[in-house]
Amino acid sequence: MLSSLSLSPFNLFIINFFTFSSLYFFLSKKLKQKQNMRIFFLYGWIFGFGYFVTNLYWISISLTFDQSFKFLIPFTLVLIPSFLAVFYGLVSYFFAVLNPKSIISSFFIFSLIFGVIEFLRGIILTGFPWNLIVYSLSNQIEILSITSIIGTYGLNLFCISLFTSPAIIFLGKSKKNIAVCIFFVITLISFYVYGSSQKDTFYKADNKIYEQKIRIIGSNISLDRFYKNANTVSIIKDLIKLSSPKSSEKTIFIWPEGIFPDISQKELKEYRSLFDPSFNENHLFVIGINHKVSNNGSTNFFNSLSVYDNKLNILDSYNKINLVPFGEFLPLENILKVLGLRSLTNNYQSFSKGKKRELIEIEHGNSTLKILPLICYEIIYSGRLFKNSSYDFIINISEDGWFGKSIGPKQHFDHSIFRAIENGKYILRSSNNGIAAIINPIGIVEQTVEFGESGYVDLVEMRKIQPTIFSNHGNKIFGLLTLLYILLIFSFIRIKNE
Repeated sequence: MLSSLSLSPFNLFIINFFTFSSLYFFLSKKLKQKQNMRIFFLYGWIFGFGYFVTNLYWISISLTFDQSFKFLIPFTLVLIPSFLAVFYGLVSYFFAVLNPKSIISSFFIFSLIFGVIEFLRGIILTGFPWNLIVYSLSNQIEILSITSIIGTYGLNLFCISLFTSPAIIFLGKSKKNIAVCIFFVITLISFYVYGSSQKDTFYKADNKIYEQKIRIIGSNISLDRFYKNANTVSIIKDLIKLSSPKSSEKTIFIWPEGIFPDISQKELKEYRSLFDPSFNENHLFVIGINHKVSNNGSTNFFNSLSVYDNKLNILDSYNKINLVPFGEFLPLENILKVLGLRSLTNNYQSFSKGKKRELIEIEHGNSTLKILPLICYEIIYSGRLFKNSSYDFIINISEDGWFGKSIGPKQHFDHSIFRAIENGKYILRSSNNGIAAIINPIGIVEQTVEFGESGYVDLVEMRKIQPTIFSNHGNKIFGLLTLLYILLIFSFIRIKNE
C-alpha cells in the first residue's frame, strides 16, 4: 500500500527502496524456513493486492454513472486488485520454486521473474500494464530518457533491481553484495547523465515552423451526456467557443474522444450550420466521434478518430484497435446481456475492433502532416507503435471523465510521457475531463491545460530528433535484457560453486 505513494500524483519513489527491499528480504528469510511453496504465492499476492487496491480504486468510479452497474462496485474494488495481484503471487511462487542459494544470483532471479511477469501482465487478456513500478519515476525526465533505448519494460526491470538491491546488503555484507548495489546506483547516475545530454542536444536542434498551428482542446463537458438527453447543439457551441477560431489563421483543431455521444461520424454534417459562421477553408478538425457501419442487415460501431474539413466532409479516419474490456466491449456479450449488462461507454452495443493502425495524412495548405492516431487507452501500451517512424507526431484523444476527480486521469497522462520518449515524437493530447498537453520527444510537457480546467494549447513549431532505437526495435530490446540477466544469473551461480 505504501508503494502506491510512489505513483502520481505523489511520486514519492524513494518509498520503493523500503517496500521492494522488504518484500525480497522477507521472501529470502522465509525460504530458509523450508515452508510449503504454495504459501509463497500468498505472500506475493498480499503484496500485490495492497498495491493495486490503493492505486486502482478509481476504476470503480466509472460504474457510478450507470445505475445498472452500481451493484458491481464492491466487486470491482476487490476483484480487479485480486486478479492483478495474481501476477505478483506468481513472482514470489516461482522465486521460491527456483530457490537459488547464492544471494546475488537470487537477487537477479527475483528481478528477472518480476520483470518478465510484469511484461506478461501487459499483454495477457488484451493487457493491463497500468502502474508498473517504473511509473514512479514519471517526474524524473532525465532518467526516463533511457526508455528511448531500452523501453518502459526494460527500465521497469532495472527499477525492480534498483529498489530491491539494498536488501542484499542486509542479507550478507560481503564486498560482492555491496559492489552490486553500487553498480545499480552508478547505472542510475549514468542514465541521468545520458538524459541531460539528450536534453541539451534536443534544445540545440533546429526548429521547424509549420504553416499552420495545431490547437489542442482540453474541455470539461459532463459525462451526463451519455445517459441523459444531452443537447448536442450546446456541446458543439461550447467546443466552438472554446476553440476560439480566427478566420485568417490556418489551424487544425483537435477535439477529445467521443465528445458527441448521440451522433455518428457521417451525421455530424447535419450540424454544419453551427460551424459555418466561425470556420472557413483555413480550418480542419480532428474529432473523436463514433463511426457506424451497416452491412448486410447488421450494424457495427467503432470508436473513431476522424479528420474533417471546414464543410464537415470526412477526409480520413482511424478506428480504435485496443478496446477496453467492459468499457467499450462486453466479453461474452450474448450471455452477459441477458443479465442486463452492456458496454459502459456505448448505449447501443459493444464497439467493434478496428483492423489495423494506419498513419493519417493531413494535407493543409502547402504542407502534408503525417500523424499516428492513438485513442485513449491505446496510449498505455509500450512497444513498437508503427512499422516505421516517418510520421510527424502522435495525436492522442481521450475521455477521462469516467474516473471523476481521482488520481486516475493523472496516471493515464503519465503514460503519454513514456510513449513520447520511447518513440522520440511529440504527443498532442486532447482530453475531456482530463489533462490536455503538448509533450515533446524528451518527455517534457511544454504546454498544458491542467486537470479540471478548460482551454487550449497551440503547437506552431517543433524540434525533431532522430528515430529512437526503441521505436525501431520495440520490446525486442527487453528480450535482450532478459538474456543479459540470465547470463548474469548463471555467471554468479558458477562463481558460487567454484
